[in-house]
This record gives sequence, structure tokens and C-alpha cells, in this order.
Amino acid sequence: MSRHVAIITDSTAYLPPEAMERHGITAVPLTVVLGDQALEEGTEISARSLAAALQKRHSVTTSRPSPEVFAAAYRAAAEAGATAIVSLHLSAEISGTYDSALLASKDAPVPVRVVDTGMVAMALGFCALSAAEAAEAGGSLDDAVVAAEKRAAATSAYFYVDTLDYLRRGGRIGAAQALLGSALAVKPLLQLNGGRIELLEKVRTASKAIARLEELVVERAGADAVDIAVHHLTAPDRAERLAQRLRERVPGLVDLHVSEVGAVIGAHTGPGLLGAVISPC
Repeated sequence: MSRHVAIITDSTAYLPPEAMERHGITAVPLTVVLGDQALEEGTEISARSLAAALQKRHSVTTSRPSPEVFAAAYRAAAEAGATAIVSLHLSAEISGTYDSALLASKDAPVPVRVVDTGMVAMALGFCALSAAEAAEAGGSLDDAVVAAEKRAAATSAYFYVDTLDYLRRGGRIGAAQALLGSALAVKPLLQLNGGRIELLEKVRTASKAIARLEELVVERAGADAVDIAVHHLTAPDRAERLAQRLRERVPGLVDLHVSEVGAVIGAHTGPGLLGAVISPC
């Protein structure tokens, strides 16, 4: 398959390793700062270690990759034979990763198109897969970018968290911040909207919130062909139950991925996260 257009994303895409290998996608790692240690997501800190640190109320922050790290990834892709690169990243409203990639792209040895997908987790991952498939079909740099942007525009993400406290601490709650005072006492459902994390609904109990999350996914999926990802943090049984219900209830389901989020997203959502990404094919 063609590798003339290389696809680079970041570690928050949470793509299955086999999919990354099959499509030749590279993920540049973000960093989790735990105390005085800076650890790369996916290689030096696991989601479970992160969750344990959060539960002990240790200081945890996250950091974007440096432009130098992106520059090295672009050079490696060019040396491997790429004549152009699409660099797809999580929402610039959430992280400075896009800015680092954009800065590095200016001196890259081949043309690089840096895209703020406005997405995160497998919402970003599905964009990377669409770009890779377009390139593999012989598409140009522009074709791969259009494929990714089209996928992003059609994709929705909803998630449940046990508390908004972690999002509040990290400043990632966006437009919902004014509602924190009342929302912290209930079980929040959130959505990704315009690249920002926003409060969608407040539900009284965890069980009702998760049931409502299921309904939102089923409504959004409709009868069209869709890929779905179910994400969690230290809640595998909860995630598998939701996934099984969606297999039964979504008539156009093509692929369904179930995975634990990595340390970067986990640092801002906290243990108990349950999320769903709906992406029309």
C-alpha cells in the first residue's frame, strides 16, 4: 500500500496498535507530569498508574509535545519515503499540541498539513484512519486532509464522569465552567462541541446517567452505517456492558472498539470515565 502521504497523529487518538501498524500511522506522545516526573503517554505511564495517583490526590498535569519532537517525527517520515505528511491532532481548545505541530511543520523536509480536528480519543482516531485510507487509495495530500476533516465534522463524542472535579482542576471544562457549582453535586454527562468539553446534561445517579448515555448514542447513530468506540478509565465491566447493549441496539454498526483511555485524558476526567464516540462511515 502507498506510503507517499504519511499520517501522523498524537497519543490521545488511542488507536488500536494493530490499526496503527496496518496503516502505518505514527502517534507522537503527550506527556503526563506526575510530581516531579515527566512521563510519555503510552510508554512510560499507564492509565492504571495514573488512576492510582489521582485517587491518592497526587499532583498530576499534562504537557504537549515540543516542536522538536514533532520535527523528529516529520524527518523520520520523510526518510522513510513520504513525500507529504498529514498531521492530525486533538482539539486546540483542549491542548497546545496543534500549535507545536504547526511550528515544527514550517521547517519540515516535505510538505506538512497540520489539522486541528477538534476531536479527542477515538474521535481523533477515526479521523486518522480515514486519512490513511484515502492515502492508501492513491489520494493526494489534499485528499487525505479532506477525508479527515469530513470524518471529524460527522463525528460526535459523549461521556460520563463520576465528578467534574478533575476537569475543573485542569481548566478543561470550557463553557460549562459557570455551571460547576451546581453540577458537582450530580452526575454529569458531557459532549465534545466545537472542540470544547461542555456540560450536556445533569443526571441524579450514575445508573441513570449511563442509561442516558446509551440513549444518546443510539439516537445519534440512527440507522446509518457507523463506527463506535467505547472508552473507559478503570471501568472495564461498565464499558463492556455498554458495548454489548450498543451491539444489540445500533442496526448500522460496522466496527465497535472498546478501550481504556490513556493517561493524558484520564488525568482530566478521573477514574470512572465512560465515553462513546459515534462516527458515520
